[in-house]
Amino acid sequence: MSDAQEFESDEGLEVLLGFLRDARGFDFTGYKRSTLGRRIRKRMAEVGARSYADYRDRLETDSGEFNTLFNTILINVTALFRDPDAWTFLQREVVPEIIAQREPDEEIRVWSAGCSSGEEAYSLAIMFAEALGIDEAVHRVKIYGTDVDEEALKEARSGLYPAKVLEALAPELRDKYFEQNGNRFGFRSDLRRRVIFGRHDITRDAPISRLDLLVCRNTLMYFNVEAQTQIVDRFHFALREGRFLFLGKAEMLLNDAERFDVVSMGQRVFRRRPGGGTPPYQPTTVKIRGGSGAELQTAARARQLRDLILDAVPSPTVSVDAEGLVILVNSAARVQFGLTNNDVGRPFQDLEISYRPVELRSLIEQATHERRTLRINGAERRVGEETQFLDVLIQPLVGANSLAAATSITFTDVTVPTNLKAEVKRVGEDLETAYEELQSTNEELETTNEELQSTNEELETTNEELQSTNEELETTNEELQSTNEELETMNDEMRVRTEELEETRAFLEGVLASVGAGVVVLDRELRVKSWNRGAVDLWGLRPDEVVDQPFFGLDFGLPTEPLREMVQKCLDTGKRGAPLYLAAVTRLGKTVTCAVLCSPFDGHNGGVVLLMEQSRNQGSG
Repeated sequence: MSDAQEFESDEGLEVLLGFLRDARGFDFTGYKRSTLGRRIRKRMAEVGARSYADYRDRLETDSGEFNTLFNTILINVTALFRDPDAWTFLQREVVPEIIAQREPDEEIRVWSAGCSSGEEAYSLAIMFAEALGIDEAVHRVKIYGTDVDEEALKEARSGLYPAKVLEALAPELRDKYFEQNGNRFGFRSDLRRRVIFGRHDITRDAPISRLDLLVCRNTLMYFNVEAQTQIVDRFHFALREGRFLFLGKAEMLLNDAERFDVVSMGQRVFRRRPGGGTPPYQPTTVKIRGGSGAELQTAARARQLRDLILDAVPSPTVSVDAEGLVILVNSAARVQFGLTNNDVGRPFQDLEISYRPVELRSLIEQATHERRTLRINGAERRVGEETQFLDVLIQPLVGANSLAAATSITFTDVTVPTNLKAEVKRVGEDLETAYEELQSTNEELETTNEELQSTNEELETTNEELQSTNEELETTNEELQSTNEELETMNDEMRVRTEELEETRAFLEGVLASVGAGVVVLDRELRVKSWNRGAVDLWGLRPDEVVDQPFFGLDFGLPTEPLREMVQKCLDTGKRGAPLYLAAVTRLGKTVTCAVLCSPFDGHNGGVVLLMEQSRNQGSG
């Protein structure tokens, strides 16, 4: 594909995605383009659309095509307790901890995001019922199952599944939680009322909150990195502190160690850490698109850069808001005064720095009240056996409404050692000797740093590529599994049809065998297609000796040449002729008069049927 063709293809795909969003409310813009494009092109090939524009015309004229397309894009491959090892870990390690964290009368809230046809949500219901007992689970556990596919949700709400779906369950669990309903099995009604299904788009809609367990398996891998980041933000917001996130085997939280602890990387179970290293999910920004989304990203990036710059300021700096709470502690302040990020949000008066080396609380009030910067020079601070002298700058910050918003406190170390002159002389001598070595070392370090940085970037890129490849392989596996299920269904249908055809063939052979007269079927080329048992008894030739052979080339007791005109006339007119009586010799050597009747054959490709029977009226010759 040329660059121009690829550009047009990408542009056509984006136009089609915009049409799907505007026409049906399905926003696939956050999905990976490689996976999305492959599935849409698969459907286009099935309907014979040669371009995205042609396929859009098809969608506009055929409303039913939307459902078929969505089913192609949203592969609903699921099962009860899919990946049994992961579910066993969840049941043994996670569920008991969730139950222990909640009071006996408190509700346990669970969300199955991307639940497809509901098997995952019902698996969760069974798991908690086994842990708590059915009666307690009915009163305490509430499970939300959500998906964007309305057709899959309709199946989930019914709670009815064929016997094949329940094969993963032990017989005692199947009998305990499912009741037979015709040729299908329905989930027990009392627990079913605790499972709530609804349409929900995890990339756009506000998340379900206050969760103890969030299950989203093999769904994140379909989205690009930006969409995955937004989804994980929502999941972090939705979970209670210390609660659990359960992902699919192809999904990981590689860069979220500040907000999630790894419970089991092998089983993809994570725990939300207390607090969080990033701001909480903001519902107002979820549905912003186009220019507003770009402005939001620019503002967020600018805010992040500003925070990094403030943190890197070499002078120790602490900021306090108008309520007296610490809102900023930069890196230098953390090192010099032993502060941590956990001190952010605490009352400033609780920190030692608020009164040592100098009483700052009254100075902050004075600077705020007078709206001017105050400076304290040479404040003395004892550090072990040494004395440190600091200049302190208290600067009030005024907001857009001209009211005091915060106060910034900056410390500058002005300590002068008593042996400064001797130290300077020694350092000068050392510098003169070591200058060239330091310069060379600095150049080597810069080169090494660049090489390490380049290597680190390559490793990060390789890691992302491997992760993407793993997700693509998992997606392909999902598609192959779906195709395999379709082929199994087709194979079952073909087996049934083959059995029906075999039964019909046996029936017809039985009918022909039961006819006492000789019955011979010829095709339009006058080749033998069927030779029944009556013909074998009359002439002594077996079917395998005559089938597919020219009838008028056979040598047996009946002279065939006199029949040629009668057979050709029957072929031409399609009507049965009068019987023809011929002298013939049976397989036993007996001379008889044989009555031959020719009838048209209405079967495959036409032909004639010859009925040959020893004439009783004519007698033997």
